[in-house]
Amino acid sequence: MSAKIGTAFVLGAGLGTRLRPLTAERPKPLVPVFHKPLITFAFDHLRAFGVDNFVVNTHHRPEAYARLLGANYGENPIHYRHESVLLDTAGGLANVRDLVGDEPFLVHNGDVLADLPLERLIERHFAEDNVATLLLRSAGGPAQVQCDPQSGLITDIRARLGGRNEPAYLFTGIYVLSPAIFGHIPAGEICSIIPVFLKLIQAGERIGGIVLDDGLWFDLGTRESYLQVHELFASGTALSYPLDRPWPLAVHPGAKIGDGAVLAGVCAVGERAEVGEGSALTDTILWEDAKIASRSRLESCIVRDGRRAEGILRAADI
Repeated sequence: MSAKIGTAFVLGAGLGTRLRPLTAERPKPLVPVFHKPLITFAFDHLRAFGVDNFVVNTHHRPEAYARLLGANYGENPIHYRHESVLLDTAGGLANVRDLVGDEPFLVHNGDVLADLPLERLIERHFAEDNVATLLLRSAGGPAQVQCDPQSGLITDIRARLGGRNEPAYLFTGIYVLSPAIFGHIPAGEICSIIPVFLKLIQAGERIGGIVLDDGLWFDLGTRESYLQVHELFASGTALSYPLDRPWPLAVHPGAKIGDGAVLAGVCAVGERAEVGEGSALTDTILWEDAKIASRSRLESCIVRDGRRAEGILRAADI
């Protein structure tokens, strides 16, 4: 890959309302998948394509980032920028302008787990000299972005410009921006990036798209999708890029499993979690420091950090 991008803005400020109560104490990007915080998959994904500098915005439970990630990811610095008031996507971008520098940079939603050929996105952005280049997919979610297959340019988003005849695609939440974007974002305002893109399209500026259907892409927006992604990786599906740790591990080395306890289906038992003797867990996820009382029965449950569960429970978020 000839073109290289060194900085990424990874969105970490969302509220994760669809996953409540799982996101009450952790921002959605820090929800663990087999003990590994979700946002760190974005870091690993980006590092595989040359990114070595991460900018992360925070809002809900910002202290959790310091506790679970710290100031660096391996040898790569993480620069946090807190939003006391949630600024939305474009407002968040304007708020980190000084941190992303004067070169094109990547934007990656912190709450998606992806394994996509980002080199093709990066190369398209530089080759076409776009203000923005969006990574699109043909399936896997709402098709709200229309892209002209001949020119490679976005023509409408969410039919806000009246709709066109071009095919519509899923927007993955991964894209490349040139610094010129900052001249089109209202300063000091709460603003989504979508209206900014639409105004640029109307003005004849180049907002491009590339459809990449190979690789994996998941939005962990619901408890069902959260459990399904554990099932997928437990079945042997692997990521193409290296991770920061051995993964997946069903039982963290620091967990305790009591005598006679049984784990069935797809289970994950986090660091310092304890499963009492004689208990039975089926398709159940335990986060750090979770405690399961002896002789309990849990099926399709998620037990959060430091919570205690006992008795017979099914499809419960503790």
